[in-house]
Amino acid sequence: MFEMKKVGGGVCAPEGFFAGAASAGLRPNGADDVAFIYADTPCEMAAVFTTNKMTAAPIRHYRAKGSFKSNFVLMNAKNANAMTGPAGISDIDEVLGELQAHYGVLQNPVMSSTGVIGVRMPKAKITAAAKTFDLSVKDSLAAAKAIMTTDTFYKMVSTEVVLEGGKRFRLGAIAKGAGMINPAMATMLCFVTTDADAGAEALQACLEAVIPTTFNAASVDGDTSTNDTVMLFSNRKSGAFDAEAFTTALHEMLLELAQMMVSDGEGATKMVTFHVTGAASDEEAETAAKALSNSLLMKTAIFGEDPNWGRVASTIGASGVACDEATLTVSFDEVCVYDRGTILFDAESEKLAAAVMKRERFTISCDLGMGEGAFDAYGCDLGHEYVKINADYRT
Repeated sequence: MFEMKKVGGGVCAPEGFFAGAASAGLRPNGADDVAFIYADTPCEMAAVFTTNKMTAAPIRHYRAKGSFKSNFVLMNAKNANAMTGPAGISDIDEVLGELQAHYGVLQNPVMSSTGVIGVRMPKAKITAAAKTFDLSVKDSLAAAKAIMTTDTFYKMVSTEVVLEGGKRFRLGAIAKGAGMINPAMATMLCFVTTDADAGAEALQACLEAVIPTTFNAASVDGDTSTNDTVMLFSNRKSGAFDAEAFTTALHEMLLELAQMMVSDGEGATKMVTFHVTGAASDEEAETAAKALSNSLLMKTAIFGEDPNWGRVASTIGASGVACDEATLTVSFDEVCVYDRGTILFDAESEKLAAAVMKRERFTISCDLGMGEGAFDAYGCDLGHEYVKINADYRT
């Protein structure tokens, strides 16, 4: 048995973690654009990265280290350090090397970046700004804001888990993401800290267990970034750990962050849960749900608040899963519009379904009638603002 409760502090909620931010002058308005998370003891590490084959330099730099402990991550916005070749990795080594010499307490520091692809990292600016960090500061909010790109709001959560007998541990996280979000992670960075007493292998297992139904279930636009990163740091200071409790808490936190990202999808006005049940298997339910969350026809219908259930049926059929119009049921929240071959879409139900689609959050439920498989995917609408943002993103 265990209990979970939300607490404040973000990545600084667990004991022994610090965070802050500074401006390197990468943003035209002079706002913070570099950030750090620091632990006063070396941490066990776990991570999951993008499935994009064009992997950015920070990810290749991390992977080259093999198994290691770290107590510092440097983050920056406005520059992805992707498609920069060996020079991009060398740039990271140079920046982190200077910071190690400057602070004297950094062990195996790592880096994570987001922004424009194909531009070398402005090393001098980032290094100069990072040398102004105060490693004793606990300002998770500043770090969360500094890594935002097209995000319209910061993303930060933290939780305390109380185990039977009174032992407890905490988890905290910050994240960014609003565009290039696809069900295979996305243009997203997420950093999780914990004082749970877990080794690297246990942390990796827990992280990999929750990614499929959190970040990998979210879609804004169907594009997968070069820089997608989730890092998990554990300093083990609490002396407490329970795998089930930890996984449950981690899943709840990452799902909340994933849904924040979808809600903050570039120009998005609605977040939609695609709830698929009755599939031949969980895998087929996942395929159908992600097809719906990624469909441009669905996204534009959601933007137009048009309860076009025919697009739902067509998308499921095109996904390749086992399905039949005689067993399919489609509902918009509580409004059923198609039930196993019977069209329930008259003037009254259309009006009710259209009212559902005016909500900021709603669910499109699809029972395929083929088995017991189920999966939830998360998506948003796609409208004029998305085109406007991405038409001139580089400038």
